[in-house]
Amino acid sequence: MGSDCSSVVAEELHVLAVDDSLVDRKVIERLLKISSCKVTAVESGRRALQYLGLDGEKSSVGFDGLKVNLIMTDYSMPGMTGYELLKKIKSSSNLREIPVVIMSSEKVLARIDRCLEEGAQEFLVKPVNLSDVKRLRDIILQGYENDEDKGYQKRKLQDLSPTSSLARDLTPLKSASASASAQQSCLKRPRL
Repeated sequence: MGSDCSSVVAEELHVLAVDDSLVDRKVIERLLKISSCKVTAVESGRRALQYLGLDGEKSSVGFDGLKVNLIMTDYSMPGMTGYELLKKIKSSSNLREIPVVIMSSEKVLARIDRCLEEGAQEFLVKPVNLSDVKRLRDIILQGYENDEDKGYQKRKLQDLSPTSSLARDLTPLKSASASASAQQSCLKRPRL
């Protein structure tokens, strides 16, 4: 498949971006718009819950008629972490199928494992780049095409391509003569 998705489907892809940093929010928003996604950007986990209608208050903003296809959230935010937001979304019967991607400037393996085990689609190490966003968009669109057969497939660390942010940051520096298979083996982590 790839970026040859139908323009109708691509136009309908709506991403909720959650980050307390204005600069990071603007960067993610710009990357998503370049990738032909509709974007709603909010500054906290609480605002995301309000937007999604999970805050339990009548004053919720709600969906405004827009279906959210993907949630991208920073891990470290004041008030509510991205992990806590992930748990709330995955515990909602209405929203648990929405893929959630956690982003962080810190590559803490225990944190990455915990988020993936809780149901995160993927964990990206910042800075997020355009190829990461396009790959995520393609994964989500592919998920819609294969929904009857497979549903959403959670990305595992060992399945990441060597060009993704996470794989780039976790792959130790190797000599120029290192083979591609040796580099791939560095991405696999033992399951405890």
